[in-house]
Amino acid sequence: MDLYKAIQDLYAEKEKLERVIASLEELQRAAEGGQVMLRGSKRRGRKSMGDGERAEVSERMKKYWASRRREEEEKHQSERDSHANNGNQSASLTLKNHSQ
Repeated sequence: MDLYKAIQDLYAEKEKLERVIASLEELQRAAEGGQVMLRGSKRRGRKSMGDGERAEVSERMKKYWASRRREEEEKHQSERDSHANNGNQSASLTLKNHSQ
């Protein structure tokens, strides 16, 4: 048997199984009182979050961004301090050069 043909047959079988599984999952949701989706439209993407999950994510992200702003401010503050110190050194050098 040709190896390419065998692979193609397996992919075809896989697609058939995926369609059967999707149909069974739709039937299961319908039996549980969920909405039956239209044939051919598969739900894709992320699941929607509940209110509690959304609140947790919101709080976590607020803390994250607050820490990022704090780190950025500390970085800029240390840069300002180093620039201020360099400015003082150059001013004192200038004074020394003028006094000689």
